[in-house]
Amino acid sequence: QLSAAMGKGGKDKGFGKGKDKGKGKVKGKGKGKDKGKGKGKGKGKAGVVIEPHRHEGVFVSKGKDDSLVTKNMVPGESVYGEKRLVAESEDKEVKIEYRVWNPFRSKLGAAIVGGIGAMPIKPGSKVLYLGAASGTTVSHVSDMVGPEGVVYAVEFSHRSGRDLTNMSKRRANIVPIVEDARQPQRYRMLIGMVDVIFSDVAQPDQARIVTHNASFFLKNGGMILISIKASCVDSTAAPEAVYAAEVDRLRKDGCKPKEQLTLEPYHRDHALVVATYRASKKKKE
Repeated sequence: QLSAAMGKGGKDKGFGKGKDKGKGKVKGKGKGKDKGKGKGKGKGKAGVVIEPHRHEGVFVSKGKDDSLVTKNMVPGESVYGEKRLVAESEDKEVKIEYRVWNPFRSKLGAAIVGGIGAMPIKPGSKVLYLGAASGTTVSHVSDMVGPEGVVYAVEFSHRSGRDLTNMSKRRANIVPIVEDARQPQRYRMLIGMVDVIFSDVAQPDQARIVTHNASFFLKNGGMILISIKASCVDSTAAPEAVYAAEVDRLRKDGCKPKEQLTLEPYHRDHALVVATYRASKKKKE
């Protein structure tokens, strides 16, 4: 028994030392971190470098890793826990706040980071957004179009729609519509003519839904942006074949596809198609 007790004592001592040393290390690390933070803050005061992106209404914050940002319409508030950056304007008078746009959480963000050629959503645009969900991307679109523009955000799910509605209370340019995008006649009295339709409804007949909405609300020569999820249209076919079929469907419904862009590596088996909408050809003749 004695020997056993001594053994235990030995163990205790061992642990004790271990813990103390551990603490010492932790303290050391803590100090290091604090110093680091101090330096970081110092740099921050010099100003975050934010440059305009080639697409209007979007900006790039320059740093050790560049990120896509939009000018926050509601300074001091994040919509979905994203980071906010404050930069001074040229005359050093006003501080402007930007929100970081995470391409992994947004199809449109991924398209912009991925180098989309034309971006019809710009300051002052009127946008119909189908499949708004809880409004993560919608909030950035709201930043892009600014106070002069409007985003009509349609979402069928009541739960997501609730988040969307709460978010739009703070942003005057969002009109939340909790309704089925398959039945545009149900919300036709809420929406005027729009310049752009952005669609992210993961439905097999998405192309039909979009062109149906376009026939109600999209002006002639307006733009359509569709995010296509391959597995949702046809989970057995190859993604490329699915995209091609969807583009064909758009062509049949009076759209002229302009470009197609994969959303890899941010969204697997997704593509974004940009098309111009022209209603009937009779008007032009």
